[in-house]
Amino acid sequence: MKKFTCAQDIGPWREAVKEALDVKADKFAFTELGRNRTLLMIFFNSSLRTRLSTQKAAMNLGMNVMVLDVNQGAWKLETERGVVMDGDKAEHLLEAIPVMGSYCDIIGVRSFAGLKDKKEDYEERVIEQFIRYSGRPVFSMEAATRHPLQSFADLITIEEFKTKPRPKVVLTWAPHPRALPQAVPNSFCEWMNLTDYDFVITHPHGYELAPEFVGGAKVEYDQRKAFEGADFIYAKNWSAYADPNYGKVLSADMSWTVDADKMQLTDNAFFMHCLPVRRNMIVTDDVIESPRSIVIPEAANREISAQTVIKRMLEAL
Repeated sequence: MKKFTCAQDIGPWREAVKEALDVKADKFAFTELGRNRTLLMIFFNSSLRTRLSTQKAAMNLGMNVMVLDVNQGAWKLETERGVVMDGDKAEHLLEAIPVMGSYCDIIGVRSFAGLKDKKEDYEERVIEQFIRYSGRPVFSMEAATRHPLQSFADLITIEEFKTKPRPKVVLTWAPHPRALPQAVPNSFCEWMNLTDYDFVITHPHGYELAPEFVGGAKVEYDQRKAFEGADFIYAKNWSAYADPNYGKVLSADMSWTVDADKMQLTDNAFFMHCLPVRRNMIVTDDVIESPRSIVIPEAANREISAQTVIKRMLEAL
């Protein structure tokens, strides 16, 4: 595998999940794969789970790991062509990327959406430049439009916890005080649409996601109706996608908070969230602390999704 930015890059999803569970059963079975190999992790944005889980995954595989925080521990980088670099950005990505590639074997990149220019965000200009110019396999640690390591971990988690062959999985919008990208919900939709799950998306009017990610999923604007009979509830906030409101917060309607009353409508559903979570905005304390909350196992599987992806990249070197 030369790149990992979307669900299609992983191949048949059942095979990928099986491989991930094999990795989970013995995390140190492939330490020779990464011996004398180096992973470079590049962060244009902050991280907790992604940073720790990916670094641990690479260490499990015997790799050396370097971490670069752009704009903090390095020169500020210009990403656009044709600009006069007379500001605070001292180096261009077009020089920086091949230099970075010369120091490592695999590159992970984290770069969020700016939420100002939809065309620029959805062209994925930053990670695409790394794929084009680094000369190394590149994987996304969250990009402008997708977070595939998170969604792969979500899929692994659902497969571990499901009690029926075709569970009902509901992605629900929930309120948040800030404008957030669509990367996690986009990616979750993309991965759920690979499966044969009964997949439903629920959100207020105005928060429709890009059609290419919604795919054939059912969209239900009545949250309570969507929750009926659900086996998994995945809560997440996102800002508006459609013009002219791209990147805006249209509503902070607290009636969309996931609470115990709504969870009673489900079939004793598990609660999921990618974390970090705004308690008592996204979800109430009693729900996230309940025995049916699986946010911690879900987060732990971030190590497994990353290790499976890096393993495949090492095997292809």
